[in-house]
Amino acid sequence: MLSINNIEVVYDNVILVLKGVSLEVQAGAITTLLGANGAGKTTTLKAISGVLGTERGNVTKGSITFDGKRIDGMRPFDVTKLGVSQVFEGRRVFEHLTTEENLIAGGHVQRDSRKIHGGIERVYAYFPQLKARRQQQSGYLSGGEQQMLAIGRALMSEPKVMLLDEPSLGLAPMLVEEIFGIVQRLVAQEKLSVLLVEQNAVMALAVAQHGYVMETGRIVLEGSVQKLRDNSDIREFYLGLNEVGSRKSYRDVKHYKRRKRWLS
Repeated sequence: MLSINNIEVVYDNVILVLKGVSLEVQAGAITTLLGANGAGKTTTLKAISGVLGTERGNVTKGSITFDGKRIDGMRPFDVTKLGVSQVFEGRRVFEHLTTEENLIAGGHVQRDSRKIHGGIERVYAYFPQLKARRQQQSGYLSGGEQQMLAIGRALMSEPKVMLLDEPSLGLAPMLVEEIFGIVQRLVAQEKLSVLLVEQNAVMALAVAQHGYVMETGRIVLEGSVQKLRDNSDIREFYLGLNEVGSRKSYRDVKHYKRRKRWLS
């Protein structure tokens, strides 16, 4: 459904951030992209959704295709109309607007008011907490409610693919489980495909079907989530487990030096 083919991304015509990244988002499934801060995960999402230009970034090599159509270089509005929506890191709701006004803004690609109304009701069905706060300014919502609103706002454009950037950021574990549970329902009931960027590797590998690992702008490992869970490097670097399955100490992690064995 969505394919990234050997792309390079450069900022300010100088800084090379992505160095030949290739990945595929499987239809009707959750595909996760793991990696440390600064690896290039968010840049990958922005390359797909077309918002790189707002940060003086460009795809200088390779291609991105969606449903067989090349979308790299397209305007964000046009990418959204095709069926790709991004939920940004940090939620970024319009704090001065009410919950419902945020949802209406998310339906900006719709030209039929009935579709907008139907979309709002669909969001409320998945997130009943938002319906109870439909007239409340979103800046006063809790962090979990704002994350629900950000996902609901993205749903308003009726996407085929949703790009989720760090949805667990700053949330309590119970809220994280609730939100990921709803994402799984969306995939199952709405036939949605999801590309999930997440530093919580345990949760990401629990909900995804396929995964990629990114290091310094390159994909260094990919495979089914079971393959990734069984990989000793993933267990040590991302799950914090040693060879016998026990948690590594903070001291071990702090002084750890990566062994570059990914491609061996």
